[in-house]
Amino acid sequence: MRFFAERYDAKAAKLAAVGRGDREIAFYEKAIRAASLSARAIFLLTAFFVACRLPGQPMTVRSGDVVFHTSRSAQSLAIQRATGSKYSHMGIVMFRGGQPYVLEAIATVRWTPLESWVARGDGGDVVVKRLKNATDLLTQTALDRVTTESKRFIGKPYDLTFEWSDDRIYCSELVWKLFKRSLGIEVGSLQRVRDFNLSDPIVRGKMRERYGNHIPLEEPVISPAAMFNSPLLVTVAQR
Repeated sequence: MRFFAERYDAKAAKLAAVGRGDREIAFYEKAIRAASLSARAIFLLTAFFVACRLPGQPMTVRSGDVVFHTSRSAQSLAIQRATGSKYSHMGIVMFRGGQPYVLEAIATVRWTPLESWVARGDGGDVVVKRLKNATDLLTQTALDRVTTESKRFIGKPYDLTFEWSDDRIYCSELVWKLFKRSLGIEVGSLQRVRDFNLSDPIVRGKMRERYGNHIPLEEPVISPAAMFNSPLLVTVAQR
């Protein structure tokens, strides 16, 4: 755009020198201003999309998007084996101060910059999903409710025994409850502990470590896999 403006600036000067007329000079001056404004608009739009863009993807993320990756935690393999899914960790995206963050439950419930969250996953792989009718559901009022509800969970410890209470919270439970309480929707079907693959030796070992001989087979559980497979979500980006 700078080159475009400079060419017209030189052309206008030449026209003035040879007396070609004020109207034609005015035309080129107007073109210069338009070029400058266009360049500024393009710059601002580019800056906006770069700020919102998922690293390595042209797709932008929005508040309310759900992100999934394979955790490198000690329990990740057991979760994968129990649920039959590659994805063992998840969170919800919200914009804070114009930047995308992920609200997640790890050691505690906390905000993590999206770029850091993606990098922490195995291989930097990530899947971004969005509510099918996000435009209708995720109004600013609805997002404000999600933000308000999220404050109830900030700082709560991670739930290693996957209990269905709010005293401690695990990753998929956090996102499921935010959607349920803020929007009144259930993203993913609840299961019982007994519904998972408890015969796998990795899973059995982790269950003994957490519960001893008293496994709560009837405890309600929402898994990352159940939310990943929910028909209410569509995939908008993946790498």
